[in-house]
Amino acid sequence: MGNLSTPKSVQKLQTALHAKAKAEAGYRFYALYDKISREDILAHAYAQCRSNKGAPGVDGQDFADIDGYGVQRWLGELALALRQETYRPDPIRRVYIPKANGKLRPLGISTLRDRVCMTAAMLVLEPIFEADLPPEQYAYRPGRNAQQAVVEVEAQLFRGHPEVVDADLADYFGSIPHADLLKSVARRIVDRRVLHLIKMWLECPVEETDDRGRKTRTTEARDKRRGIPQGSPISPLLANLYMRRFVLGWKMLGLERSLGSRIVTYADDLVILCRRGKAEEALRQLRVIMGKLKLTVNEEKTRICKVPEGEFDFLGYTFGRMYSARTGQARLGYRPSRKSIRRVIESIHALTARSGTWQETTELVGQLNRTLRGW
Repeated sequence: MGNLSTPKSVQKLQTALHAKAKAEAGYRFYALYDKISREDILAHAYAQCRSNKGAPGVDGQDFADIDGYGVQRWLGELALALRQETYRPDPIRRVYIPKANGKLRPLGISTLRDRVCMTAAMLVLEPIFEADLPPEQYAYRPGRNAQQAVVEVEAQLFRGHPEVVDADLADYFGSIPHADLLKSVARRIVDRRVLHLIKMWLECPVEETDDRGRKTRTTEARDKRRGIPQGSPISPLLANLYMRRFVLGWKMLGLERSLGSRIVTYADDLVILCRRGKAEEALRQLRVIMGKLKLTVNEEKTRICKVPEGEFDFLGYTFGRMYSARTGQARLGYRPSRKSIRRVIESIHALTARSGTWQETTELVGQLNRTLRGW
């Protein structure tokens, strides 16, 4: 469950938690809060947050500030606050980053203190819930990635699932209901202090700064009792946990068998591949199940595609009929989508623009390589 940089004591705990969860599907964990405040867990959480870098939260504190204060002293005070149950998260700083379609995506930036605490919780909780997540889910999981999801979609097309529901969910992260999400957590976690931590993180106020520097705070998540902040360390796990409800619901209703359907999801990106003549019913069932989960299907962006006559995009690739550059023969496959090509070209232009020529050549090459590898 860990990697080479994970301390052996942390790996040992994660392996034990995962093994227990895998061996006993109904087992519920009672004493986990004390694990989150362990010195080795918090220290590794801090190291992970530091390697991820990231901007400061509402308090303006960065890693240089913590270095000046003393990392061990800082972590010791956080551990004490957790043990004494006096820890309270700070508001989330909201910023907006541009999307490929020109729109803006909200991103929540927690304080370093909260990020370290959430990451510590992730180190303890992820091995447990990883044992429960179905194979249809590919995002934010150890040993799984978007490329594997792309390969699986192609494999299912070849295996006789040519009709595809290309689904889009309206504001998935912002729509997840807190009560139902916490039920999914509590199915495994009985420790009330851990549940209280997660509830506090879900209900954090949001602080925004306008063009004039004026700050406003809102409590929308707490008031509406829905939504998880995009950008926080705990959000990927919670998003996967709630999407698990859809995947399991689909299977429990027998739709995998009756529609000859296969689901592939990556966070809120979702496709359902079906036998011929079954996509319309699959879309109808998708609407019903998502409605029960209090989620909304974006009807404008959700569509049925019949391959190879049609094409659809998923995770930066276009699936459909391709033509060999060498022979000109048609085949079923995938290629980078126009949108992803445009995005990488824009990234390269931004990196190599004249305004950025002050950079060291080695630094620029490193950034270009990271961009191309990511694509």
